[in-house]
Amino acid sequence: QLQSLTSGECRESFSITPNRLITLYIPTFVLGLLFNMMALWFAFCKIRKLTESTIYLVSLITLDTLLLFTLPFKIISYGSQDKWNLGSAFCSFLESLYFVNMYGSILISVCICVDRYIAIRHPFLAISLRSTKKAAMVCSIVCVGVWAGTSFTYQFHDSTITTCFHSFSNKIWENPGVLVTLETVFLGSMIAMIFCTAQIIICLKRSRKPDDPLTDTSKSVKIVMANLATFVICFTPFHVALILYYLVKREVITSNLLQILRSFVQISLCWANLNCCLDAICYYFVLKEFLKSPPQEQTCIPRG
Repeated sequence: QLQSLTSGECRESFSITPNRLITLYIPTFVLGLLFNMMALWFAFCKIRKLTESTIYLVSLITLDTLLLFTLPFKIISYGSQDKWNLGSAFCSFLESLYFVNMYGSILISVCICVDRYIAIRHPFLAISLRSTKKAAMVCSIVCVGVWAGTSFTYQFHDSTITTCFHSFSNKIWENPGVLVTLETVFLGSMIAMIFCTAQIIICLKRSRKPDDPLTDTSKSVKIVMANLATFVICFTPFHVALILYYLVKREVITSNLLQILRSFVQISLCWANLNCCLDAICYYFVLKEFLKSPPQEQTCIPRG
């Protein structure tokens, strides 16, 4: 129920007009759906060998696609504002689905990075830790765990729902537990990804022989680099905005910034949804390149 985090009063008005938010969400939905369908088609129809990386990538793209399917209902909600008539249960389901897929994508992105780190930095340990079955199991655990974590979102409504994805109860700001959980997941994920990405790059550069082409190493680096860049660009603004807005609502920061930060949260949340497009674009080209020239598994062990 991420949008409940963007409104601290029971009927808090938009800082940005709903029509402007709609104009941002429509192209995100259309382009994101197009790019994700292309990436899924390429993964299922063109990639013959199932690997750990492929499983994680397909899981990530699937989560992004499911998140995209909630956007039309966000658009409907913003268009109707206080006239949501699709039912309270369905609204709560959509909000939970949005939450699941946003933070599921974050955790799967971490899994991709850690998987590459283990394969490259610890190749002998990877023999026992990595397999397609284990990758599928990890993805399943992430999805089930995040779904279980959304149970609290059904308690944020004070009465019968007349709006969806906005104007929620003020009680969310009375308990910092939700904010702490979301920020911990984000910061922990970012630290893990930065560490793994840096270790992979350093490791491969040290192990590369002078006469080896850079393209071989770059293929192994591309996944984690694209993963990290997309993660930081898309999710950092929203989580910064969330902290600042919480501090204003708790009167730690002057309330004069309330309207500005409310707009910041709304825009940054919309910006975070661009992750669905960028993931698909990045991994479409990664999968396409791997199909043209399947690389041998790069490790930190010097070849030859």
